[in-house]
Amino acid sequence: MGRNRRIWNPNAYEHVVMRGNNRQPIFQEEADKAAFLRVLTYAHSKYPFTILAYCLMTNHYHLLVRSPEVPLGKLMAIINKRYSDYYKKKYTYTGYFYESRYYSDKAITPKSILAISRYIHRNPINTTKPMVNDMKDYPHSSYRLYAESPYSPYEFLDLTYLPTILHPPYSSCLADYLLYCEKRDLLEIGQED
Repeated sequence: MGRNRRIWNPNAYEHVVMRGNNRQPIFQEEADKAAFLRVLTYAHSKYPFTILAYCLMTNHYHLLVRSPEVPLGKLMAIINKRYSDYYKKKYTYTGYFYESRYYSDKAITPKSILAISRYIHRNPINTTKPMVNDMKDYPHSSYRLYAESPYSPYEFLDLTYLPTILHPPYSSCLADYLLYCEKRDLLEIGQED
C-alpha cells in the first residue's frame, strides 16, 4: 500500500514534527542544535519560507512553517537530508536516522495557528520531567526569542504575526501572546471550545 499523497497549500502553515529513528537522539549537544538552525538558514536561502514557532528537543523537533514557493515536501527533504548528513558525518552514524517521513498537520485558522504555536512552545515544560521551570529558559525554542527581543535573529523566523491574531480576552501585543502561551488551562478563559 502506497503512502498518502500530501497536499500542498502555499498559504497554509503546517505543524511539522520529525523524530529520530527508534526515538533516538538527533541532537547530542548544543553544537548540533546550532547546526540545525544553520541548515534552516541554508534552506531559506534556496527556498524562502516562514517559521512562526520552533522547538528542538533531544529526539525530535517541531516547526510551525509555511512554504509559499515550493511544496513543503521538497523543503523538508532539503532540511532533513542536510541535517542527517551533518549528524552522520560527525558521529559516524549509519542506518536510518529518522523514524519515518515527517509528520505534518495544517493550521488553517488563527485559532489553530495559535494553539499549535502554544503547544510547540510548551514542549520543554510539558514533558514527564520538565526540562526547565520557565519556557523562556529553554534555549532551543523560539519562545525565548519572543520573550527576549522583538527582532528575529533569523530571516525565516517571524516574531510579529502571532500576537496580531490573538482574540479576546487578549489584545494584539507580544506580552499577551506570552501570557497566552503560559496559561496552563485555556478552558478556564474560554480559548477552547
